[in-house]
Amino acid sequence: MKASCQCGQLHVDVPGPTVAVVACHCLACQKRSGSPFGVAAYYPHVQVEVNGISKQFSRPTELGERFDHFFCPDCGTTVFMRGKKNPDMTGIPIGLIDDQHAMQPVRSVWEDRRHAWVEIPTAVQHFSRGRVG
Repeated sequence: MKASCQCGQLHVDVPGPTVAVVACHCLACQKRSGSPFGVAAYYPHVQVEVNGISKQFSRPTELGERFDHFFCPDCGTTVFMRGKKNPDMTGIPIGLIDDQHAMQPVRSVWEDRRHAWVEIPTAVQHFSRGRVG
């Protein structure tokens, strides 16, 4: 499967759907996505093939870790993400995946920041402020 930025310059290839799909309601994901939450599919680094040129933006997380966003320098789309909490995993925003897929969030995190009208019915794990809620 291929995930790409808006202009197509930066894209990643992954082997297919994964069950490691997370909906995050933290303020940083809201700012990154421009929506009330972000949803990403996570893969081991070795399963993600990056093609194109990216720029990196690193930010601290609310739990004191680092989170790196890799985005297209032409159109600004964040195409993949990596964090220190799960150092061997790469997150791909699922809205960037070109093929139709059946991936759904199995985990919903930072629910204390969740907009009241948002529900993630497929999540079997729910976390508030980084802890089980």
